[in-house]
Amino acid sequence: MTRRPVTDRLPAFPWDRLAPYKKIAADHPGGIVDLSVGTPVDPVPPGLRAALADAADSPGYPATWGTPALRASITGWLERRHGVRVTGEGVLPTVGSKELVAWLPTLLGLGPGDTVVHPELAYPTYDIGARLAGATPVAADGLTSLGPAPVRLVWVNSPSNPTGRVLGVAHLRKVVAWARERGAVVASDECYLDLGWEGEAPVSILHPDVSDGSHEGLLAVHSLSKRSNLAGYRAAFVAGDTALVQELLAVRKHAGMIVPAPVQAAMGAALDDEEHAAGQKERYRARRARLRAALTGAGWRIEHSQAGLYLWASHPDHDAWEAVEHLAGRGILVAPGEFYGPAGAGAVRVAFTATDERVDAAVARLGG
Repeated sequence: MTRRPVTDRLPAFPWDRLAPYKKIAADHPGGIVDLSVGTPVDPVPPGLRAALADAADSPGYPATWGTPALRASITGWLERRHGVRVTGEGVLPTVGSKELVAWLPTLLGLGPGDTVVHPELAYPTYDIGARLAGATPVAADGLTSLGPAPVRLVWVNSPSNPTGRVLGVAHLRKVVAWARERGAVVASDECYLDLGWEGEAPVSILHPDVSDGSHEGLLAVHSLSKRSNLAGYRAAFVAGDTALVQELLAVRKHAGMIVPAPVQAAMGAALDDEEHAAGQKERYRARRARLRAALTGAGWRIEHSQAGLYLWASHPDHDAWEAVEHLAGRGILVAPGEFYGPAGAGAVRVAFTATDERVDAAVARLGG
């Protein structure tokens, strides 16, 4: 039997298509302003680096479940910041959030014949995770249109990547009720939950106003990449339904999916400290304000973008790829909305995670 590579199930990596536009932007006399990827650029806070270093002498295997101290930090942060009460048995550290997103359908036992629903405009890894499991990914914002499809997992993402849209309590309650009627799991990607800017504040799927006080069938995914500049540490966690979390734990033990002990220590330090997170949020707030004003002043329309680290922008004279080319000619690299689904063909995603100096350069070029 001829081996079928896993890559046969997967689309081409979308960011490879940006390479020629990255070269155009890099040739700008003032250098490239890369706003295409939401990667942190500010320093890791000193207290977090100290916690990592202090735990560096960790010769033994770390606990897949995380240390008791880390689990206490996670549960304390969820209650303190987001009004969510979970027990230590209902939380689990993960090797970044993308890993968990990509492997969740497989870890939950999904496969051929199962349907995984994700938003129409969405982070591509929801689709990839379904394909890796052999399940069927379906992009749909209206669950009632799915008909009798055997839905096993529903992804929601609020605040959204790429659009920054926030789903309100009423919307989330409808998703939870729909899924519970069908025995489906709802997984909520809440990596930007702390980064609300305007309008209704983002709320967790686990909040009692949404869940009616029960976390049955619900999982929330959180990351410290954006809040605490720990993208390089691969520091994240999942929380919610204790039975589901314990199932994930059991499988991950077999697979060796373990967060390194020094990273666990840094995670706890990050979750216990709100001061550094507040300071980082203010840096992002200022960059967002400058870029938004520059884009609208140059004739761009900003939609949604109430939260998160991106501006969802469109221009009356350009489709997504034309907009990418137009901005690349000014030394600014952005991501075409098409990367996130066909509905994004008329927009671009603009990250405001660049340094102050690079954001100022982008602002000057947009105004020129």
